[in-house]
Amino acid sequence: MTVPEIEAGAVPADAYLLDVREQDEWVAGHAPQAVHIPMTQIQGRVDEVPADTTVYVVCRVGGRSMQVAAWLNQLGRDAINVGGGMQSWEFSRRPMVSETGQQPFVA
Repeated sequence: MTVPEIEAGAVPADAYLLDVREQDEWVAGHAPQAVHIPMTQIQGRVDEVPADTTVYVVCRVGGRSMQVAAWLNQLGRDAINVGGGMQSWEFSRRPMVSETGQQPFVA
């Protein structure tokens, strides 16, 4: 199955962005509008992901998000992988926040 992919700079500002990284990665820096469900929890929490909208899935570099997007698509969802992950997000100068009050960064 081919998974649709989009560059980080092209993700719509109002997109449903699903961040599947681990807690420490999320705390260090994430997109302000992102929803955090780690890849290790997605199967048990899939009902939290809307079924009626496109889901943009992001991780650090794109591997985990590709797997999650493929799985969501197999369930009949409309999921798109964010190519290059949060590293590309940061490189594209997209907004980021941290949970620590410190300068956000991609861990």
